[in-house]
Amino acid sequence: MSLRTASAATVAAVDRRQRLCDVFGEEYDPDSWADWRWQLRHRLSRPEHFERYLELTSSELNGLRMGMERFAVSATPHFASLMDPFDPSCPIRRQVVPTDQEFLVQPGDMEDPCGEDEKSVVDGLVHRYPDRVLLLALDSCASYCRYCTRSRLVSQGDLEPLPRRVQAILAYLREHTEVRDVLLSGGDPLLMSEDRLDSLLGAIRAIDHIELLRIGSRVPGFLPQRITPELVAVLRRHRVWLSLHFSHPAELTPEVAAACDMLADAGIPLGSQTVLLRGINDDPAVLKQLFHGLLKNRVRPYYLYQADPVVGTAHLRTSIAKGIEIMGQLRGHTSGYAVPTYVVDAPGGGGKIPLQPETVVSRNGSSWRLRNWAGREYTYVDPPGVE
Repeated sequence: MSLRTASAATVAAVDRRQRLCDVFGEEYDPDSWADWRWQLRHRLSRPEHFERYLELTSSELNGLRMGMERFAVSATPHFASLMDPFDPSCPIRRQVVPTDQEFLVQPGDMEDPCGEDEKSVVDGLVHRYPDRVLLLALDSCASYCRYCTRSRLVSQGDLEPLPRRVQAILAYLREHTEVRDVLLSGGDPLLMSEDRLDSLLGAIRAIDHIELLRIGSRVPGFLPQRITPELVAVLRRHRVWLSLHFSHPAELTPEVAAACDMLADAGIPLGSQTVLLRGINDDPAVLKQLFHGLLKNRVRPYYLYQADPVVGTAHLRTSIAKGIEIMGQLRGHTSGYAVPTYVVDAPGGGGKIPLQPETVVSRNGSSWRLRNWAGREYTYVDPPGVE
């Protein structure tokens, strides 16, 4: 990028930030902008907020007005500043601004596509796999994705506050010695205070058979200002792995890079889950740029998810055939670290099923005919006497 281009981009970014501050009748102040609590207090969360910042289409305006009572709608100023205020096809905008298409129910749509409610063993604790559990720490997020698999739950007020549930959760974990892996999600656990998060992680870590603690979070992308030295110290103390969520290369801002640097420098392993979304990232060039950018920030892309069939999200979902086609255009065309595993979380609670282009052409006894990324075929022969 030339100095002139970089300067123009900086001016445009400041203009958008001021435009967002205008929504709340304030002047843009860099120090306030860098404060994660200011960011949360100034989220776009009402139709009039979005109307003041964006040139809304009738579909978006209807989605906002009709959906406020049914869906959680919110965007941090940081994330909103990445939107094009004048382009409704903007891939950042489409992730968080609802449209009236969310009210269309299509065949196969499900309220709880991953079958979590059925596998809930304690309020807010899901035991779906043999050796690991999902702990829903809270039901709020910094911003709300329009394709959220837990839209039935987030910001709906149905999940009891954690202090009322935590003793039952810990008792279950202590009793079930087969559980070695706990994933904290929600909502977004990184919105908890350092003290509360420290207490929860410490209580889980005190259980001898728990080996792995993970947190699923979109905070580094939605609210990178939240990644503070104090928060990082808590995560490091309890040897936490972070499963982050990024959807588009435009999200990889300097603030996000600084947040990822702080986490990686503290020795916290970082992985990313990306959801395949129609008109947002269903293009091999876009995904390659995203995955390369993540690696530059020391974040390993490890899952590309087929979007869950949540009610009202058909307009954001691709076909599985499209996903397999994209994977075929990634594998072999870039480094293996930049190629995640493409999975579908089987509707009804069947768990993650990997999907990939066909690579096994045929088998004749111990001889296997295999197809590589370029479409060429090769033979591999098993050693004698091996079944």
